[in-house]
Amino acid sequence: MLQRVDFAQVKSALEQHQRYLQGLPGGQRANFSHMDLSNFGFEGTDLSQAELTGARLRGAFLADAKLERAVLFGCDLRDADLRRANLIKADLRGACLRGANLSGADLAECDMREGLIAVQDLESGFRILTHDRKRGELDYAVVNGANLARVHNSEGLTVATDFTDAVLAGTRMVRARMNKAILDGADLTDAELFQADLNGASLKRAVLSGVDMGGASFEDADLTGALQAPPPLIYIDDEPLHEILDDHELWCESDGQKGRPAKLSGADFRSMKSVARRKLTAMSAPDCIFFGMSLERAQLQGADLSGCDLRRVNLKGADLRGAKLRDADLSRANLSDADVGPLEIAEGRYIRADLTRANLRQADLSGAKFVRARMLEADLEGAKLDGANMKDAELEV
Repeated sequence: MLQRVDFAQVKSALEQHQRYLQGLPGGQRANFSHMDLSNFGFEGTDLSQAELTGARLRGAFLADAKLERAVLFGCDLRDADLRRANLIKADLRGACLRGANLSGADLAECDMREGLIAVQDLESGFRILTHDRKRGELDYAVVNGANLARVHNSEGLTVATDFTDAVLAGTRMVRARMNKAILDGADLTDAELFQADLNGASLKRAVLSGVDMGGASFEDADLTGALQAPPPLIYIDDEPLHEILDDHELWCESDGQKGRPAKLSGADFRSMKSVARRKLTAMSAPDCIFFGMSLERAQLQGADLSGCDLRRVNLKGADLRGAKLRDADLSRANLSDADVGPLEIAEGRYIRADLTRANLRQADLSGAKFVRARMLEADLEGAKLDGANMKDAELEV
């Protein structure tokens, strides 16, 4: 059971911790082990060497915080803001950082190996503590060094640090121990992984563009679908991608009299950097990669974007009426003021936008229109919905 604390208790502990770090009388190392600190504000706070074993810091604000050598063994840091945080030599074994933002953070020489906790229980003797979980999520251990040897050899219980869908752009992880870590879907753009240990790690769909991997070890790592830097030019059947899009726009503007419609299954658009404000109505582009691009105010009415990688894409003000976005990954995308409603194809006839099973975690949907949109099993956790119009949208699970 996690201990609930109030602001006064946290403030007092932090004041004593500062005295401890400065070697002043009355100082005491902060111990927040197994405490619920969800959504607390710790921006810029010095928590160096603090004891945070098994604490819940979900959604906490830790930007610019100092966590050097802090014990974050098994912490729940899901969706936490850790931008520019100092995590040098921190103990992150068994921690869960799913969806956390670590842009510009320094994780040099931190320990992110697997970890478990067994605690004594009056009824069952010893038991493993796990984070609460939601449908589709795994269990991730909260860890405490005590009694660890007792469960170390238990089959099927070992878990690894989870960075699923975390933002790690520009992060420094020099010589970090990350064997068996889960980095599925993580954004590691321009990160430093020099001499890092990633043996057995899972990096499925991870973004590795511009990553310094000198001396890093990837033995038995799973790199399925990982995104490296795109080539300067993308060719589809020996034709440059930008020329195909030019032809498609001409087709749209001439009502089909000139040019030709684009069929671009699985294409990587990233070398273009932006297709903002372009007319791409009815474009067929399933399973394409748009990661991090600008599609601001693009006309994508009736476009097929099923299964596309649209993570961190700017779709602000885009026209997505009647678009197919089934199974698309729109996590952290900006769809503010976008129109994702129905597309009228004839008098009284409409095509609804389809976002079945779309991933919209932490996306900005403020002011967007999802009128009558099909959103069955869409993941909206952490999405910003201020002013979003969901009238008659299908949201049932």
